[in-house]
Amino acid sequence: MSVPDYMQCAEDHQSLLVIVQPVGIVPDEQFFKIYKKIAAANQVNLQDSQRVLYIRYRHHYPPENNEWGDFQTHRKVVGLIAVTECCNAKDWPQTSEKFHLRKEIYGSTLYDSRLFVFGLHGEIAEQPRTDVAFYPSYDECETIEKKVEDFIESLFIVLESKRLDRATDKSGDKIQLLCVPFEKKDFVGLDTDSRHYKKRCQGRMRKHVGDLCLQAGMLQDALVHYHMAVELLRSVNDFLWLGAALEGLCSSSVIYHYPNGTGSKPAVRRACSMGLPSEAGRQHRHGALTTNGISADTSAEIGRAKNCLSPEDIIDKYKEAISYFGKYKNAGVIELEACVKAVRVLAIQKRSMEASEFLQNAVYINLGQLSEEEKIQRYSILSELYDLIGFHRKSAFFKRVAAMQCVTPSIVDPGWKACYKLLLETLHGYSLSLDPQDFSKGTHKGWPAVQMRLLHELVYASRRMGNPALAVRHLSFLLQTMLDFLSDQEKKEVSQSLENYTAKCPGTMEVVTLPDDVKLPPVPLTKLPIVRSAKLLNLPPNLRPLKIRNTLGPNISSKSPFIYSPIIAHHRGEEKGKKIDFQWVQGDVCEVQLMVYNPMPFELRVENMGLLVSGVEFESLPAALSLPAESGLYPVTLVGVPRTSGQINVNGYQTSVFGVSSDCLLENLSGVKVNGCTVEVVPALPRLQITTSLPRSAQTLVPLSGDEIFSSASVQLFNGELQQLTIKLENIGTEPLETLEISAKNLNDKEKLNGDFLTWTLEELLSQLPLESGKVAYFTLNIQVKLDFSCQESLLQDLNDDGISLAGLPLSSPFRQNGKLGSESKSANFNSVDTNSKSEYNHVKTLEAILNFKYSGGPGHSEGYHRNLSLGLHVDVEPSVFFTRVSTLPATSTRKCHLLLDVFNSTEHELTISAKNNEDLILHAGECQRMAIQVNKFKFETLPASSKVGEMCAENQRQIEEERNHAQATEINSKLNIKWKIPSLKREGEASVEGVLNQLVREHLQLAPLQWDVLVSGKPCDCDVAVECQAGEPTSLEVKLTNQSKRTVGPFALTVIPYQDYQNGVHNNDLGQAVTSIGSNTFYIDAVKSSEDFVCSGALLFLYAGDYYLNIKFHDDNSSRELPLSWFCLPSVHVRAMDPAQHTMF
Repeated sequence: MSVPDYMQCAEDHQSLLVIVQPVGIVPDEQFFKIYKKIAAANQVNLQDSQRVLYIRYRHHYPPENNEWGDFQTHRKVVGLIAVTECCNAKDWPQTSEKFHLRKEIYGSTLYDSRLFVFGLHGEIAEQPRTDVAFYPSYDECETIEKKVEDFIESLFIVLESKRLDRATDKSGDKIQLLCVPFEKKDFVGLDTDSRHYKKRCQGRMRKHVGDLCLQAGMLQDALVHYHMAVELLRSVNDFLWLGAALEGLCSSSVIYHYPNGTGSKPAVRRACSMGLPSEAGRQHRHGALTTNGISADTSAEIGRAKNCLSPEDIIDKYKEAISYFGKYKNAGVIELEACVKAVRVLAIQKRSMEASEFLQNAVYINLGQLSEEEKIQRYSILSELYDLIGFHRKSAFFKRVAAMQCVTPSIVDPGWKACYKLLLETLHGYSLSLDPQDFSKGTHKGWPAVQMRLLHELVYASRRMGNPALAVRHLSFLLQTMLDFLSDQEKKEVSQSLENYTAKCPGTMEVVTLPDDVKLPPVPLTKLPIVRSAKLLNLPPNLRPLKIRNTLGPNISSKSPFIYSPIIAHHRGEEKGKKIDFQWVQGDVCEVQLMVYNPMPFELRVENMGLLVSGVEFESLPAALSLPAESGLYPVTLVGVPRTSGQINVNGYQTSVFGVSSDCLLENLSGVKVNGCTVEVVPALPRLQITTSLPRSAQTLVPLSGDEIFSSASVQLFNGELQQLTIKLENIGTEPLETLEISAKNLNDKEKLNGDFLTWTLEELLSQLPLESGKVAYFTLNIQVKLDFSCQESLLQDLNDDGISLAGLPLSSPFRQNGKLGSESKSANFNSVDTNSKSEYNHVKTLEAILNFKYSGGPGHSEGYHRNLSLGLHVDVEPSVFFTRVSTLPATSTRKCHLLLDVFNSTEHELTISAKNNEDLILHAGECQRMAIQVNKFKFETLPASSKVGEMCAENQRQIEEERNHAQATEINSKLNIKWKIPSLKREGEASVEGVLNQLVREHLQLAPLQWDVLVSGKPCDCDVAVECQAGEPTSLEVKLTNQSKRTVGPFALTVIPYQDYQNGVHNNDLGQAVTSIGSNTFYIDAVKSSEDFVCSGALLFLYAGDYYLNIKFHDDNSSRELPLSWFCLPSVHVRAMDPAQHTMF
């Protein structure tokens, strides 16, 4: 026997072997359809008995194996069922002859046979026959199951008769010596009368009867016979049959202990009932016959456990039996099958290590010259058995050997499909999976070298099968999962092979389905390149959408009536890590930055790299890049345009590497840092672009508040100069610009500015809105810088020191004193100051400001979104003029005064300076001159001293004081209107005295709250012009007090004292003989309320002609002490008394 049955198990020893074969030409599909119906009747319950009859069907069985039927009866073919197709009565004799020839093959062992004929009609088909059944077609065979049951009944009757015949003790008759085929020649010439020979015959017969009892369902009888056979055969050292008896004993015990069977896939048995005569149920002695020759089974009344082996003893007996089989070279198949049966038993007992010993022994059993198909079958069964006991890697090894055996060079037509299928079955044993996601979880499992070898074999088998798509998928899987274990040379070779394959069949992300419905998932090449981090980028500052934030805070929805909800807070906590706190805009390019790394030892070219998103309609703009060999982290920016608004989810990216298209999801990438993957896309907004008529600033503005500068412009101005900047506004977006707001912010807090730095008007610009796409509008910005014009250095002699009086100078001409700075004086002046201010006269100061454009339009405007665009302005301010000193001189009128300014030209050009109602003053480069400007005193608002002011904090008082000083300085500048001009450069500007005005000067320039008006003869006296009157006639005198303060003043007392000035410093106050008062010369003024006035009237009589002056003095009382002296400044009164004749002449 050279063909082993690897599917045998211990319980097959109790079954009857029936062969089902086609005779003649029968379609395979129809044959196996009938075979399936026949094989369904594989278990028969005997009525009136506890016995069960098992049938084992085979459609192919080697005849040489049938010769071992006496050695083990389950190997004997006891039944034959032939299936044939005969459509013509003329063909029936030939068909019948073929059936008889087929019976002759197994004729020596057959108990009974049947022939099922399909397609034959007529007289022949109507003849009743026991061994032949006719059916009109394959579909009309309802009685075939009944025929099979009758056939099994006939088999059982024959089996039972043989068992009874062999089991009956016939003393005196010689017992036949049962032999295996290779023993017959060894027993020729032996002494058949020897005791040794008789024991051999008895032992073998006992073993044979045990087989028959086991097949007949008499388990206990079989155990008894097996035990007796073991004793007899052991005594005569008949090792081959002793091993068979031990195996029979093991099989019986296995059937008892494991009634569900030991096969890896136990067959579904169909139980059929078979009726027997009622006499068969009566009890008889062992071996007695009933009237029909069948004895009843008495084993149910005997304790089966008495002769049954324990589970441990079963394995020991198997080992012993196998050791006996191993002594005979021709019993290799028996030994191999016994090992397989023992392994199946050990698998149930969970004794894997012992089972592996049996399998290891089975590997080395020599069965002679096996065909390639038999080798494949042997290795496949070994693989299944190793897998059954949990030795998965060993199972994969033999499965791979079987696969390689399918394509051995000795085979003319290699079976690459079978090879590929077997290789797929080895993946699990080598810890391989067809899903690349299994390799991204945790550490690598298995032996990489073996796994790579197996994957290479799968690729080669796929190519030989003529399936390039399958080869590309496996090669991509190899490159993706085994990249860390490939050498540099292997990486190059695998990459080159993949490129060659994809040139014919590009790699896709579609699932590859194999013929046996095995699905190969897509393999995205996430390691080519390796992504370390993914960051969703915000839009540029000038394109970011802005919206007024909810007053409830960014994390609380205004729709909820609750201030806090733990459910909402928990839900938001889960989404916080995914959603990003900025927005993208519909129609604008958005960016995602990846930090990638090239692990390959050569330059890696990635094509069609784009974004994978969901949630909104999105247009991805693929990019192509080349990464150097084994590069470090390299930033790659992927861009795209959302075409609709909503919530967009960035799921991953797509690539094309080596011809393989991959969709790489971020959630499947291990070790990747992601700052979030969900962004809100707001509706479309317009895009504004600004350009200026000024050159771009070479310096970068760094705003302190974090504002981002889109564009910048620089300009150079002299202090006080005005520059007009034309700004071009262009709508480069697709939506109309509907609203526009402009604001400015000064970035220089240290430099004090006088007046507004930037000014503009929006009426003309707003009239051009809405600004459609592609349209342009222009906007004019006025830039005027007025820094501090003051200088602490006194370059001219003080007026108090030079003794020069301005009384005789015309008020319209300035008082001048030149003060050229020589080199020595300049050097002394500059060295006297500290390092930070040594260049005060020519130091260029820098001002920076931001002009912010807030605009909106389109659908985004309806949703409350807008954009900000910032223009940075860099202004270099060169000094123009400095006011080094300022003072005042009283004028002839109490309502006027002279403002004296020392003006220094700090430029390198000739400069003219002018003031209101004054002539131009020419200053050469570096020259300082003094100019006097007659001005009317100013009526400033005064703050009364109240208790509330005293209660204010010092900071508020300081702020109020600064605001008041600024308001006063602004009013003074507007009245003075000081301007400078550089004719050679055709540049001009304004100058401000705000920085040089101290408190004393302000007081001198302020109009006193108490206004005193003196009228002589009804004419006011507040200038140098003398009031004429006639000597000898009474001259009226009125003193009027107007209270413009916030408080009530008075009472006051004033005394009028006339005197004469001789113009030599001598005053004559004794004019009692020249001037007399009509009435009292003292005026009394009662309390005068705020905004009211009071008039005192009197008269003087000048007795002689001449020039007289009136000195009006206040009496020193408590009321006057509370008020400043400047409040009591009365105008000088000059009266010219004339003779009547002179008066008439004039």
